[in-house]
Amino acid sequence: MTIARIQLPERIARGDAVEVRVVIQHPMETGFRVDAGKRVARNAIHSLVCRYNGAEVFRATLSPGVAANPYIRFYTRAVDSGELEFWWLDDDGVEGQVRTPIVVL
Repeated sequence: MTIARIQLPERIARGDAVEVRVVIQHPMETGFRVDAGKRVARNAIHSLVCRYNGAEVFRATLSPGVAANPYIRFYTRAVDSGELEFWWLDDDGVEGQVRTPIVVL
């Protein structure tokens, strides 16, 4: 099970640029590492999408050059209270998803 941690500012006013920070717990294996004489299979998150109240506000294509437990930071404009939904997909076809409320004053 993949775990993600999302950080938002404590106070968000309508119209503000909101800094969104997310850390996804994932090994991001490159396929080049050897463990006990065997190559560890490549498994990295390659797609990440963030939706704000259903509308896509951020999309990233990651590579195995990204360190384990990738940290992503981006900005979006605060419009209404609602929900941020994060979705990602790794090389093994495992999908992850996490949601967090966003409260706009």
